Amino acid sequence: MRNKDIRVRFAPSPTGEIHIGSVRTALFNFLFAKHHKGKIVLRIEDTDVKRFVKGATERLIKGLKWLGIEFDESPEKGGKFKPYVQSERLGLYQQFAQQLVENGHAYYCFCTEERLKKLRDEQEKKKQAPMYDRTCLSLLHGAIVSLLKKKTPYVIRMKIPYSSSTEFDDLIRGHISINNSTIDDQILIKSDGMPTYHLANVVDDHLMEISHVLRAEEWLPSTPKHIILYQAFGWEMPEFGHVSLILAPDRSKLSKRHGTTSVEEFIKAGYLPEAIVNYLVLLGWNPKSEREFFVLNELVKEFDISKVNKAGAIFDKEKLNYFNAHYLHNISNKEIAKRLLDFNPKLKKIEKSFLEKIIEVEKTRMVTLADFPSLDSYFFIERKTNKDMLVFKKSTLENTRMGLSLIANRLSSITESDWQSIEKLNTVLSETVKKGKLSNGDIFWPVRVALSGQEKSPSPAELLWVLGKDESLKRIKNSIKELV
Repeated sequence: MRNKDIRVRFAPSPTGEIHIGSVRTALFNFLFAKHHKGKIVLRIEDTDVKRFVKGATERLIKGLKWLGIEFDESPEKGGKFKPYVQSERLGLYQQFAQQLVENGHAYYCFCTEERLKKLRDEQEKKKQAPMYDRTCLSLLHGAIVSLLKKKTPYVIRMKIPYSSSTEFDDLIRGHISINNSTIDDQILIKSDGMPTYHLANVVDDHLMEISHVLRAEEWLPSTPKHIILYQAFGWEMPEFGHVSLILAPDRSKLSKRHGTTSVEEFIKAGYLPEAIVNYLVLLGWNPKSEREFFVLNELVKEFDISKVNKAGAIFDKEKLNYFNAHYLHNISNKEIAKRLLDFNPKLKKIEKSFLEKIIEVEKTRMVTLADFPSLDSYFFIERKTNKDMLVFKKSTLENTRMGLSLIANRLSSITESDWQSIEKLNTVLSETVKKGKLSNGDIFWPVRVALSGQEKSPSPAELLWVLGKDESLKRIKNSIKELV
């Protein structure tokens, strides 16, 4: 690895919501840069006007910031090499494309779309790889000047040196060698004057002094083209590393048809940023130990690019849920309350102490923030009960009525200070069962149903503790009336 300053970049296109695979690429770049005390640059590659989505850049930055991925230089922060948006750098690409033409490393191509389609169709019939046949490479200088004067539409193509091969050492995949005769004369400037990804990213990476390019493996076939461009310009190349794809359980590329795949969707689903970061980094990277849980600053210390796998990693929603539940269960009730209020602003109308009580009894049952009871749940609104629900399957109507009456009387005598202990309330329930010579099903079950209107909920003692004395006794007495 080179000794010069480490500079990496994350260069997405603003074409919609940021995919979880792109997030992992950004994360690997961030961890690599910070591990080596280097810098990470955010560059927006928006030259594909047709695919541009308004507001996508802002949402992308917001989503990555939510995950803890902050950039040293970006459109938002600026920096030494600004602008960091390709559409604001268009003059540069034209200038460098012309330089390649003048040096014989690129050429004008005036072929019409109709001719190119016919060429592709013929190659397809012959089962040949679709490649440009270099018709325009043989144009004489005078003919080119004449066509340019007539404003004949053209593109600029790079001239691949067919007689040689391109070799490089990938940080993840090892040594790679490509025969240049298999590489097409890639378009560098399109007929509308816009640069293609290939030219723009090489020019920008050079001018922004990018030392390492870590990107998805789908760009691996393009790397020889980029290396040839570096050689044509006489520039020092960055080191390349191509990260494997994230796969769906069926081993196809993870996409929307497999469910939640973007940061925005995971935020809306109630996931925690530390869980997503922790899970994503383990999709394709092996830590030195068997340890599973890492926070971001620990990952910065531990991250080693040589431990990134070549093979694709399967995205397992259940495994992500496992990580999310772990973090949710291990942060304070105050912190959960803060995140819940961000996640669901409607909860701001709830008294904070009451909210934290609900969190205390619910958090071990939650996997995401979305699992927190809504404002129409039994914690906030009394649920109607009936005889059938109140009577436990092994109890009787008479025993249920007796059990609820006994516990109502006993709870009425409990002081407010004693009511603040779940353990004390549980003891009161057990003692009432014993004193009345009843079974747990005669008291614990109907108290749970009376308080929640549900067959499944936190324990009766937890419900009593959360709802408080007045509300609990009101609901129990209303249920006794149902049994008369």
